[in-house]
Amino acid sequence: MPRPGPSRDRHALYEASVQCPEADVQFFDRIYREWNGELPRLLREDFCGTAAIAAAWVRKRPDNQAIGIDLDGPTLAWGRRVHIEPLGEAARRLQIHQADVRSVKRPLADITAALNFSYMVFHERVTLREYFRTSRAALAPRGVLILDIFGGWEAQALTTETRRKPGFTYAWEQAGFDPISGLTRFHIHFRFRDRSEMKRAFTYDWRLWTIPEVRELLAEAGFKKTVVYWEGTDLKTRGGNGIFRRTSRAKSCPGWVAYIVAGA
Repeated sequence: MPRPGPSRDRHALYEASVQCPEADVQFFDRIYREWNGELPRLLREDFCGTAAIAAAWVRKRPDNQAIGIDLDGPTLAWGRRVHIEPLGEAARRLQIHQADVRSVKRPLADITAALNFSYMVFHERVTLREYFRTSRAALAPRGVLILDIFGGWEAQALTTETRRKPGFTYAWEQAGFDPISGLTRFHIHFRFRDRSEMKRAFTYDWRLWTIPEVRELLAEAGFKKTVVYWEGTDLKTRGGNGIFRRTSRAKSCPGWVAYIVAGA
């Protein structure tokens, strides 16, 4: 389904700025096949927002099923209208729950994905470990949990990063960082050609977790194995190249993005 254009709708602008569900589901297939030698069937998208990834998963294959879980009712309603209703009959293979991700335990998923760093909403070790423990309990026997994570010294800098998009500019502002607690605040703004601006379209109060912390908590929650998939470097731009490979060691850099995959 064509993605909504650069209207003044904040969800459409967000998706046009930071999401590529088709690439996400391709990555999920690759990881699950690498770990288990076959394709997955049931995807659970935690903190699903508009459920764009869950909908893309259902479109991927006629036997794919998906679950989307999020607390925000208006965002889920937007996703139902824009992503789920256009699926037609296939929408029957996608369940949406307005609930705490820790409260939904069935059906058991082949893959649970918590992307866009959404699990960082849990600020304390005990609450993040609880989320990981309930996530593991909701996975099928060979299921995997896929998380994305970011870091680097620029992740602690109070700066604003901008990217030009067709018809608008996306701005990611780091408005605060506390080095003692690790708590940080981000805003997303959208700026338009007529010089108007949608300020603080989204705000995130997260704890900036590190890879070792997350892996340790996953182990404490009962996951048997964790693997880091590190993004490679584009030799021309010196930025990320969008290719993620298993990595046990990496070089320090200003900013990086990686995935952590945990096996039940």
